[in-house]
Amino acid sequence: MASFDIKSELDSHEVTNAVDQANRVLQNRFDFKGTGAEFKIEDKNILLSAKEEFQIHQMLPILNESITKRGIDIKTLKAGEIEQATGVARQPITLRQGIDKELAKKITSLVKQSKIKVQAAIQGDSVRITGKKRDELQQVIQIVKDQNYDMPLQFINFRD
Repeated sequence: MASFDIKSELDSHEVTNAVDQANRVLQNRFDFKGTGAEFKIEDKNILLSAKEEFQIHQMLPILNESITKRGIDIKTLKAGEIEQATGVARQPITLRQGIDKELAKKITSLVKQSKIKVQAAIQGDSVRITGKKRDELQQVIQIVKDQNYDMPLQFINFRD
């Protein structure tokens, strides 16, 4: 039986490198010199902090550019509300990874509705697709890609 897994994972090392690169860009920009603006990684979040709210809005494209240059999908980022305290503005950005139960159910029902002779099984934070023929599995990959979910999906462990 041929099979593959559908997952949504992040390479934490690449995320760290992207945040470091974004901080270097911030230090070199004239409009951010001496403002104390920075990106910080905390658990599964990236924290943007600056003196003013408009600076946070200017920092977001810098982070997005650094993340995409590292080959990480922008869909993994979920921006939170900008919090403003005395002299400091902050915005947490959540790094999303792993397929939640709702998305896994959507994927399995999509596979069943396609009438392709394969089985879909939810296994924790991934979905395993098994079938007899490689062509059927490739059809399933294409069907799932065409759905364009709001989570980046990887198709890994393809075995014949």
